[in-house]
Order: sequence, then C-alpha cells, then structure tokens
Amino acid sequence: MHINIHFAVGVIFASILNYCFNFTVLEFILIVFFSFICDFDVVFNKFTKDHNHRLLITHSIIPSIVIIIIGYILDLPALILGGFSYSIHIFIDTLDWGTNFFYFQKKQVGFRLLISKEEFENLPTYLAKYRVPASFFDEKYYSNKICLIVEVIIFILMVLFIVIFALKYIFMILLYFLGLYFHLQRHFTLKKIEKNHKALNF
Repeated sequence: MHINIHFAVGVIFASILNYCFNFTVLEFILIVFFSFICDFDVVFNKFTKDHNHRLLITHSIIPSIVIIIIGYILDLPALILGGFSYSIHIFIDTLDWGTNFFYFQKKQVGFRLLISKEEFENLPTYLAKYRVPASFFDEKYYSNKICLIVEVIIFILMVLFIVIFALKYIFMILLYFLGLYFHLQRHFTLKKIEKNHKALNF
C-alpha cells in the first residue's frame, strides 16, 4: 500500500490507543512515525533484485520485534506500541505485492492480491515492457478500483478516529496529504513517461 495509507492506519492506531494512554505529542508522533518509516527504504532499492525494496530487512517482521524488545528493556510503552505499529505496516504489505516477511527466506510472501501467480513468477518479463519498471506496479494499483475505494475509506476512518479519540492531534492529518501528493505526482509522472515511450516506439 501507499505511504499515505500506512500513515493513516498509524493515526487510527495511535488515536484509539490515545483513549487509554493519553499520549504526549511526542509519543503520538512516534507511534505514527513507525507506521510508515520503513517505506523510506526505497532509497536502497538499487541493491535488491528487480529494484524491489520489499526484499530488504526493513520490510520484514524483524525490525518491529527489535523495537518492541528495546521498548520493554527501556520501559517505554510508546516505543513498544511503535513496534506494533511497524508490524502492522508489514502485515498490510503482504496484501498487495507481498513482502520479505521473515527476511531470511529472501522472497516475498503474502496474499499478493494485486499480482497474479504468473506475473509474479515471470516478473522480469513484465517489467521489461515498461520504460520505468515501477510503472508496472503503479498501473496495477491505480487500475484497481478496490485499492482506490480502500484509500478513501481509510482516510475517512482516520479523520473520524482522530476527532473522536485524539482531537488535539488533528494537525497530523495535514501530513497525510504530503504522502498523497508524493504518490499522485509519481503516478502522473510515470504515466507521462510511459506515454512518451509508447509514442516513440509506435
């Protein structure tokens, strides 16, 4: 899923917990931060097969376990919950393309709902059809109406939960739009590149 979706899920998670823990602003931000931070591992995708950042250890369950353990050792509830927030991200990523969940098996696992078995097993062939390989995933995502509906639903739930359980942190919603802008800008850029590429090869 996109970073704005993970951010929204993090806000929902932190908002619900805020009802019980009454977080400080730093604790609330920390929990939300861990809900999306692993997507920044995309800067290291050149070191992975097919430039797939989900094969990195950061997209496995290992970091969340480490964070939770450190949180217990330091007796920091917000850090422990941040570890769980991180793990939710990893579980969600098993739904669309899959993720290197256990890391050491060095392959993506999960439901992989946005890619067929044939496409997954012959991924290099499909990626070769595009000027930019990432366009394959971008096209699959944005052509799936369920994904778009889920994005809208998650956004609405984020607003509702933060208003009900953590109104004083309503400003966090503004950061959601940064993630949304990033993905929409990337989407239209990739579409333009592929359109020009097809025109040149027509």
